[in-house]
Amino acid sequence: MKYAFMTFSCPQWTLDEVLAAAQRYGYDGVELRVDANHNHGVEVANTAEQRAAARRAADAHGVALCCVATSCKFADPATVAQNVADAQTRIDLAADLGARVVRVFGGKIPQDLIRQQAIDSVAQALATLAGQAAQRGVYLALETHDDWCDPQDVLAVVSRVNHPNVGVNWDYMHTLRVAKTSLDDAFAALGSSIRHVHFHDGSLAADKLEFLPIGQGEYDHCRVLALLQSVGYEGYLSGEWINWEPPETHLPRELQAIKQIEQAGA
Repeated sequence: MKYAFMTFSCPQWTLDEVLAAAQRYGYDGVELRVDANHNHGVEVANTAEQRAAARRAADAHGVALCCVATSCKFADPATVAQNVADAQTRIDLAADLGARVVRVFGGKIPQDLIRQQAIDSVAQALATLAGQAAQRGVYLALETHDDWCDPQDVLAVVSRVNHPNVGVNWDYMHTLRVAKTSLDDAFAALGSSIRHVHFHDGSLAADKLEFLPIGQGEYDHCRVLALLQSVGYEGYLSGEWINWEPPETHLPRELQAIKQIEQAGA
């Protein structure tokens, strides 16, 4: 398996510091969270030369810029046009960086919208973006998050779009904790569409997202890895830790823990 981490672990670090840490700790890639005031400095406003320099820096460290994590969300008809336009520029950014995945959201469903209307809105937005994504060699990955934690709702979207460059960012904490869907059932729905995975550990009973060190929470990471291996998953598992511990504490520890689980299950 290939492992990465999102820059929410280290929002204060420069890109060179992020890449050096990934290399030092043994991560294969880095997921850049854009539009969040992180200090890595990789944003849509970057020039072509700045983008090329970021890509060269990643290559020099032997670390992939594997995903551009955006704030784009498509469920609300009142804002979907702007979010599609934003996604278009972020697809180009990802392609220029050599990142194969752009993470997007469904987003909160407005109170006056029924679920099917929201599915239609998200699917139409992704269908609009699919051609550009294919042309630039990028996958759009709709995260199982917010009002889209239920794998069946996400499956309804990607099935309707029915495009090879539109898939899923599976955060199995959300499908299990929020949607109350077993790992096996979630994977049965999403497996062939998964292009990116977020991993972390925590409590199933927590009302809010609660991080615990891997192995101390209630998530069966061994089963997740086995499911992904069963279909020859070639993407990244990206650690997402937000406002938690100092990065020097959890980044090496969590990678070592997930790799030990992988080795034990081999």
